[in-house]
Amino acid sequence: MTPKHILHITFNMQIGGTEQVIRNLVEGLNPAMYRSSIFCIDGEIGPWGQELKVKGFKHFSFKRGPGLDLQLIKTLHYLIKSESVDIVHCHQYTPYSYGCLGSLFTRAVVLFTEHGRLYPDSGTTKRKLINPLLQLRTSAITAISAATGQALVKHENLSATKIEVIYNGIADLAHKFNSDDKQRLYSSLGISRDSIIFGTISRLDSIKNQPMMLRAFSSALKHCQNLKLLIVGDGPERDKLEQLTLSMQLQESVIFTGFQANPQAYLYLMDVFLLPSLSEGTSMTLLEAMSFSKPSIATSVGGTPEISEHQNTGILIKNEDEAALCESIIVLAKDRQLRSIYGQNARISYEKRFTLAAMSRAYELLYQRICQ
Repeated sequence: MTPKHILHITFNMQIGGTEQVIRNLVEGLNPAMYRSSIFCIDGEIGPWGQELKVKGFKHFSFKRGPGLDLQLIKTLHYLIKSESVDIVHCHQYTPYSYGCLGSLFTRAVVLFTEHGRLYPDSGTTKRKLINPLLQLRTSAITAISAATGQALVKHENLSATKIEVIYNGIADLAHKFNSDDKQRLYSSLGISRDSIIFGTISRLDSIKNQPMMLRAFSSALKHCQNLKLLIVGDGPERDKLEQLTLSMQLQESVIFTGFQANPQAYLYLMDVFLLPSLSEGTSMTLLEAMSFSKPSIATSVGGTPEISEHQNTGILIKNEDEAALCESIIVLAKDRQLRSIYGQNARISYEKRFTLAAMSRAYELLYQRICQ
């Protein structure tokens, strides 16, 4: 049987959550049944795209212009036909609209995956009018969480009967690092072995609400002296966050690592993972923390409550609840056994629901169904 050809359409293949899902999916699908190519509409293949290209996955790119780019639609239409594409898998809304229009009058079926929503969430009258028409050309719609699926119905005027949830999955990281890796990081970061390390890995962006995390951590330090806060990542809010750290005299307790291409080693070092975001779809880093048996403290927003179970795999707090975040940090800092129990439960949950194999299998079944 000839493998079905899937064309994944996305903005780019820079380092990010959506891009990680695409990479995991491309590499995780059964090669006897499916072959994948990637089309970037923003003209940037990106580092993860380059890695996949080296591994033999075809990459195409086009730098779209402002407004509705008719040339992009024509390019996609030609590519879908000339490359004998069977499935146009569109990731995020703008790639979906172009993929849908580009697939018109071809034999390819269209799948739209919504990876997350902006904060605060809203829709437009224009899209609410257009989307039912795009949906007529769409064989299936998936969302990475039930909350994301509900947002598509509420804000995008898409049919709930056509939307199904497929949770993100990641490769198992449990055996990727060892105690020697941890010791090297302790030394390079100047952290003592008796420190309790709370940390986060994300783009330093206002939607991640890291100022609240710093303030809550500062308050928790008054009750627990041996805490460290590890902030891994870079972004537009970095200067502001570093200034806040200095103003609260936290420079001895807070470490900014900057951007790390492979930040999992830092996650392995952490005792507790923090996710104080104002909005989340399905956090890939939270899944990675679970695979490492790490407990978490996270805001109960978006898809996070569907992943992390309160007082089982970690602690969930209300959005922007600084006092609750501080209290949760203190509770887990003082109770090593509780950290261990939550971490073990997180690992069990990961193995049951969020593996790369589980995600790949769910998409394979969906691909089979829409190609019939």
